[in-house]
Amino acid sequence: MLLAELEIWHSRPITPTRRVALGHLVLPADPTPGFGGVLLGAVIARHLFEVDDDLHPDIQRLILEVQRGDRVVQPRLRHRFQVDRHGLSRSVHRLMGEDDAAEFVFGTNGNPLQQVLGAIYALERLEPATRRALGPVLVRSMSWRGPIGASFISYLVGNATNSVSALADPRAWALEVLGFPAGTIKPSKREITQRFRDKLRLVHPDHGGAQDRASREIADLAEARRVLTKL
Repeated sequence: MLLAELEIWHSRPITPTRRVALGHLVLPADPTPGFGGVLLGAVIARHLFEVDDDLHPDIQRLILEVQRGDRVVQPRLRHRFQVDRHGLSRSVHRLMGEDDAAEFVFGTNGNPLQQVLGAIYALERLEPATRRALGPVLVRSMSWRGPIGASFISYLVGNATNSVSALADPRAWALEVLGFPAGTIKPSKREITQRFRDKLRLVHPDHGGAQDRASREIADLAEARRVLTKL
């Protein structure tokens, strides 16, 4: 199942000009960062380590300018951002979902800087409020060092879970994890705490819970409690 998609058009390796454009975008970002924000951050994190370190400060400045909606004078960072895609090559990056797990599929035909720039300029296609919310997410992605997978999603989103349902609707996911009945709107903190304790007792290995699943289930319960108590 496709969760998010970013199509970047860029100069071919053999051409002397350096250009970047955007194609088809599927970037849902509600609730923030959404699947779209996660994909944009992943594209940056995946390619930034191959970009000259001297360019990193200007990359961060560009993120902040696009986040604010400032006019970006072209060319920038050795590339010109344009609308015309004639003569350009294409890279497509996707976030896919299977069952309740998310997987990144990177299709890189251009150089790493072109992929980073494409992810940043994709912010311009989004609503101002969404740009402001996602800017810090992209800046955060610049600090990631490691594989681009489940641990990256948890880092970027800032919680302990990385399931597709938790990213799509954290509140509904949390209510389901803690076992609240359908139709529950806003449980009290006392009800949340009681559900958490009851569920924790069930999944804990000392009370018969499966040893191989206990760590994941306990983490999900703790995250579900956090999501509901902060609302």
